[in-house]
Amino acid sequence: MPEAPDLEVIKEFLNERVQGLTVSRASVLRPTVLRSLAGDMARDMPGRTFQEFKRRGKFLLAELSEDRHLVINPMLTGRLHHCASSERVAKRTSVVFGLPDEMDLRYVDDRQMGKVYYAAGAQLGQIPRLDEEGPDVLEDTPLEEFRARLKHFYGEIKGVLTRGSLVSGIGNAYADEVLFAAGIAPFRKSRSLTADEVAALHRQCRRVVEEAVVVLRERMDGRIHLKVRDFLKVHNKGGQPCPHCGGSITQLTANQVITSYCRRCQPGTLIKN
Repeated sequence: MPEAPDLEVIKEFLNERVQGLTVSRASVLRPTVLRSLAGDMARDMPGRTFQEFKRRGKFLLAELSEDRHLVINPMLTGRLHHCASSERVAKRTSVVFGLPDEMDLRYVDDRQMGKVYYAAGAQLGQIPRLDEEGPDVLEDTPLEEFRARLKHFYGEIKGVLTRGSLVSGIGNAYADEVLFAAGIAPFRKSRSLTADEVAALHRQCRRVVEEAVVVLRERMDGRIHLKVRDFLKVHNKGGQPCPHCGGSITQLTANQVITSYCRRCQPGTLIKN
């Protein structure tokens, strides 16, 4: 799942390389991902110009000329590919946008779980979950506001982070990284956290994402279709040594969701905290 660090770097790349370009064609290869609220996208979009790209939580938004918007919710396996038009079209490519100089911007989704919305400005409110996002993880949210928002939640802290209502932009992988950095077990109930733990969580949410953005800018190097996660400290590294204590990283999988953590550095139980 592309999360705030990935999408932040992708947004920067698109603003540098695609902003200001006019769409020559819009081809829908797999219509299951498309939600075209503003008529037939394939007919309506050519001739419009990409303006600013923005990120809202785990959504990527592109403004187009004459009141059109492209909103992408990549979910688990969606990704964008900026490439030459002559490059082979991957099997799971869903939508292709033709650009000048024989280049394409393609949306590829291995499981066809993500969504691509084409909408007018007045229709943005119809896009599910777009307006339900909490403050962005990279916003300077005061600690006291963070504490007040956290009081509204009762579940396990990892689920609270990934839901996007407390802070937006954190998914499964970076929730593991934030909780490891804060020393909090992923299964702790949110209301069991001490004042110091809440302060650590607040601090690490932004720090972990900011540091990841720096790494991804260098490692992706314009290859926005890549998912670079090997530099993460605990996520998907079950059985490997913890970088802090040297103990073995625990990894559990439930409903196809991986949770990775260190039992020593993040004390807590699966049953009750």
